Amino acid sequence: MILFLFPFLVSCAALNNKNAVIDTSLIESSVIKDGARPANFGLIGRVSVRDERQGFSGGIHWQHTDTGDEILLLSPLGQVVAKIQSGAEGVSLTTSEKKIYHAAGMEHLTEQALGWYLPLEGLQYWIQSMNSPTTAASLGRDSNGRVVTIRQDGWEIAYVSYFPSGQFQIERPKVLMLNHGDLRIRLVIDQWKTD
Repeated sequence: MILFLFPFLVSCAALNNKNAVIDTSLIESSVIKDGARPANFGLIGRVSVRDERQGFSGGIHWQHTDTGDEILLLSPLGQVVAKIQSGAEGVSLTTSEKKIYHAAGMEHLTEQALGWYLPLEGLQYWIQSMNSPTTAASLGRDSNGRVVTIRQDGWEIAYVSYFPSGQFQIERPKVLMLNHGDLRIRLVIDQWKTD
């Protein structure tokens, strides 16, 4: 009986380790050069945010360009809960009640308006399996060289799964888990739009 179960148990263990970290590197911060910005992208997905006080689950539509961002946070039924815009004129967040918030940075804006911290400055890089070049980071890679973890600015980002190889010019994450203290954010990307 034990000999019969052994191959099954070994194969289960191998499946659980497919994203095992085999290489970790520390990357120092650097000055952002003109070409070092994250690529333009658009995505449609789902987001779940939990902390000790509250939670949010819904959709996310994000359009990122080198001139700014537009992010829609949607209720589970598809209504706009918040619209976040950033550009040369600054950062603003408009709620479904048409209340408008302005702040110096995106992170503080979401915390002020929604009650939870969304790390959009780093997330524009992390969503593309890159560390932000502005601060030091630790990256973990699997046996295929894909990023499976990033630790940066107090955040731990785990790349749970990627879209199949060959679907895009570079491998794109499908599911990400972000942790910072008691704050947990899960992002599931249903569709990528790239230039």
